[in-house]
Amino acid sequence: MTSDPSHSETTGKLRGVTVIEQALETMPLSPGVYRMLDAKDEALYVGKAKALRKRVVAYTKIAALPERLRRMVSETVRMEIITTHTEAEALLLEANLIKRLKPRYNIVLRDDKSYPWLVLLEDHPYPQITRNRGQQTRKGSYYGPFASAWAVNQTLGAMQRVFLLRSCNDSVFANRTRPCLLHQIKRCSAPCVGRVSEAEYQALVDQARSFLGGKAGRVQEQLAREMEQAAETLEFERAAALRDRIRGLTYVQGSGVINPASIEDADVIAGHQIAGATCIQVFFIRGGRNNGNRAFYPSHTKAEETAEVMAAFVAQFYDDKPPPPLLLLNHELPEQALLTEALSLKRETLKLRGKVEIAMPKRGEKLAVVEHAAMNAREALERRLAETAGQGKLLEAVATLFDLPGPPSRIEVYDNSHIMGANAYGVMIVSGADGFDKNAYRKFAIKSVLTPGDDFAMMREVLERRFGRALREGQEGGPSWPDLVLIDGGAGQLSAARAVLDELGVSDVKLVAIAKGPDRDAGREWFHTDGKPAFQLPPRDPVLYFLQRLRDEAHRFAITTHRAGRSKALVTSELDEISGIGPGRKRALLNHFGSARGVKQAGLADLEAAPGISRETARRIYAHFHPGFSQTG
Repeated sequence: MTSDPSHSETTGKLRGVTVIEQALETMPLSPGVYRMLDAKDEALYVGKAKALRKRVVAYTKIAALPERLRRMVSETVRMEIITTHTEAEALLLEANLIKRLKPRYNIVLRDDKSYPWLVLLEDHPYPQITRNRGQQTRKGSYYGPFASAWAVNQTLGAMQRVFLLRSCNDSVFANRTRPCLLHQIKRCSAPCVGRVSEAEYQALVDQARSFLGGKAGRVQEQLAREMEQAAETLEFERAAALRDRIRGLTYVQGSGVINPASIEDADVIAGHQIAGATCIQVFFIRGGRNNGNRAFYPSHTKAEETAEVMAAFVAQFYDDKPPPPLLLLNHELPEQALLTEALSLKRETLKLRGKVEIAMPKRGEKLAVVEHAAMNAREALERRLAETAGQGKLLEAVATLFDLPGPPSRIEVYDNSHIMGANAYGVMIVSGADGFDKNAYRKFAIKSVLTPGDDFAMMREVLERRFGRALREGQEGGPSWPDLVLIDGGAGQLSAARAVLDELGVSDVKLVAIAKGPDRDAGREWFHTDGKPAFQLPPRDPVLYFLQRLRDEAHRFAITTHRAGRSKALVTSELDEISGIGPGRKRALLNHFGSARGVKQAGLADLEAAPGISRETARRIYAHFHPGFSQTG
């Protein structure tokens, strides 16, 4: 894989078809990935090709392109390419870049969560079974992914009941002197206090490994034999314990649509589309067990069909996780053979055995599982659209209330938090057609030297920084430009905010201040805006509830931001000002004296006796808090 700027970049003030034609002059015919960049050097579109020049030349034929792609070409000022050895490599790279760069004109999977895994840690004589999220750094066997913390917790609980493995960490294990509650409720074999030998515990671990590897039937047969032997030798208590474990294993194995017996390791992926919106449901099946499911709503235009969205989804979904050997889908995908090859290459790179198969089952249990996933996708999308429709009606009512030209697509709400001017923060929260957009929230640590309690000055600084930066970056009128700005306050706050926007030349943003009513009662708020007297809404008005919810969310975010900043400031103490006191010595002092105040009040002899503190360091600390003391005396 190579990236050659000499083959991929165009410079100057050219844009559109001219830029693409210039890039084509040196573009190779090899497989690779191309990126179209705008004037801010941000990716507009990422695409892959078996032969780059043949694919990219299509963008020069403007008449044959849909309107969306015409706009994309018109915004292009530069192109970059990366060549690869094969088209499958290009597909994997394309998915990686789309997920990372989130180009405007691509179908984008917005999935930034890490998935939990179950792990048997193998760096201890008595392996621990626990959850893992994020990087898999410790030595062990990892099983997953699971769709949610709830799904992995369910499996962890089942594993404890059936296999009696410890879930405590190593330090707890090392310091136990008697069995814990989990042993008393028959969910741990208590290896920490020798209730089970290392060999016996290892046998439990082997059984758990077989179960997680999809060999539950073999484990059940083994437990049944052990139960019969215990009964024959009149070990009835042991036989009863084995019977309980078999019952637990039978429950976990429960067959049906949720736990299909004929599927061992697979992801079931089903998409459903309504009115140009798509929901994709993924069921994770590992070792014959359902590890949970999750709904996804990829970002795309209304022109894309379900199969196109699903193809982009599958490629991006497995960018940061291993694909299973089988994908069961409800739609045949464009370039399905290529996608199969790319995912098989991914498994090979991760040193996983077997290639990937993508199938659309036509009958039997596999079809039932896919239909179940498709039903979940449809129901989830219907619920989401119903919620969005309700939000849409509220936004229409807000537009009417404040004389906006149309429903606001972006509402920004501002609030401040401080204690007598200390640890002062301003915040901005954002809401739109899909509810709160937490990725767009912003925090502003107040930099000005303020009179304690001067909320007007704080609001002025926040608005100057927010809108000043937006204007410098040319964002006015764009998707990150608000239609409505709400401020927590009254007429004075409104005047201060209006003065800032007027000074910056911003005249197309509606400003509204929300002031609490008498006795600060919710429901009796006054609304202040330009061009009309202050007014109130009826106490049960849905728009009032909506605006209160926006105001309260801004207040919540301001409070949590202030508290986090205050906690961070508290960690910084006067000890940080003493030369030679690094994090290690600071921690030792705080642990020994309990607080920075305790260190300050300590005598010289006490400081010299503190662990890790030399006589010279103790005298330096004492001199810092007692200016008249001579370190050389």
